[in-house]
Amino acid sequence: MPAWAAGLNDPFDVEAMAPLKPSPRLAARVGEAPCSTDLPATPLAAIDAVDLALCNNPQTREVWAAARVQAAQVGVAQAAWLPSLDARASASQFANEQRNYNQSTAALTLSWLVFDSGQRSANIENARQLLDAAAATQNATVQTLFLAALQSYYTAQAARAAVISVTEAERAARESFQAAEGRYSVGAATPADRLQAQTALSQATLNRIRAEGEARNALGVLANALGFSAQQKFTLAEIPSIAPGQSFQKDVDALIEEARARRPDLKAAEAQLKAAEASVDLARAQGRPTVSLGTGPTWQDVGGVVTQGGNVGLTLNVPIFSGFDTTYRVRSAAAQAEVKAAQRDRLQNQVALDVWKAYQSLTTATQSLLTTADLVASAEQSERVALGRYKAGVGTVLDLLAAQSALASARLQRIQAALDWHVFRATLAQAVGALDYTLLQGAAEGRP
Repeated sequence: MPAWAAGLNDPFDVEAMAPLKPSPRLAARVGEAPCSTDLPATPLAAIDAVDLALCNNPQTREVWAAARVQAAQVGVAQAAWLPSLDARASASQFANEQRNYNQSTAALTLSWLVFDSGQRSANIENARQLLDAAAATQNATVQTLFLAALQSYYTAQAARAAVISVTEAERAARESFQAAEGRYSVGAATPADRLQAQTALSQATLNRIRAEGEARNALGVLANALGFSAQQKFTLAEIPSIAPGQSFQKDVDALIEEARARRPDLKAAEAQLKAAEASVDLARAQGRPTVSLGTGPTWQDVGGVVTQGGNVGLTLNVPIFSGFDTTYRVRSAAAQAEVKAAQRDRLQNQVALDVWKAYQSLTTATQSLLTTADLVASAEQSERVALGRYKAGVGTVLDLLAAQSALASARLQRIQAALDWHVFRATLAQAVGALDYTLLQGAAEGRP
């Protein structure tokens, strides 16, 4: 398309006002890039999962289209400042007792609203604020989808880790059973020892079967979140080792203030309030005088007699009484502004609560992650001692089975703590309004 034609297609450049399309790794890119809807050739990492979720989820297209609709409305409001040019033509045939004749007329009229008591200014302010609200809503939706993709991804990772853990517990239970079987065969253990070890092995096998089923379900949920069918097969990448730091532990009041400045849903509520206030100004201005300019040439042919002329004039329109229409329009717009103000205030309180809960949850998850590391280490040592004592004939099978059960429980608690840490870390970032790809890039590099 020629440059001049493109300019006529969007003379107010409203496309530049609209936010960028929520394409993958938006924060790290300049301009737009096409979405990739194919699985990567390498094992699926968290950043790949987010890319696919944002590309494939219809909500991203919906909120982007809604923002472009509102950008076009800004163009509609700006167009009211320009004059309009209309052409009219008519042709008629008349017949009476004396003669038949044709009549043709044509006129070209330029109309320009010169003064409107602030209607156009208020309308543009309303449209711009609604565009800001649409852009903020898009950002909030992207962050919500971002968090949902991470939750599905880390849940699948936790389910996979649980399979590894219970498989190791099954191996340990089989070793215990073999030890009990060996001692029973030489008369050093009772039948009860052998049966208890057999029961523990069967329970460990059952736990492994259940964990494998839960892992398959978690992969199906993840595939669905990424826009694929549940049976889609893919391999998960290894999660980097976690070394949780305290970088998130700022003063909670500071985090809440940061959230109030950054949360896109709060920005949207603030913009909607300003748009409602502009609507009040618009309603008032609609009941005030306007001045319009009109001019243009005319042409008429009546039965062969041609006349040409032109006109120019100003029109003053002064609303005197409209059945109290303006009064109630202003009252309705003012009440709507009060609604938006109350919604903004309610959301401010919710932001503080979201940050508080996410902060406390992440603090707990961090402490739990550090504690479960010690718990697993001590449980592993206890299990090794119990197994050695039993094989040496100085320990009981109950001590061994209790130690193995404690180790399996510690490992599962460690997996849950790691899942909680990843999820609550992302949740706090979303609560503050800072959930983007930098969070995953830091995790990939082993940073907290």
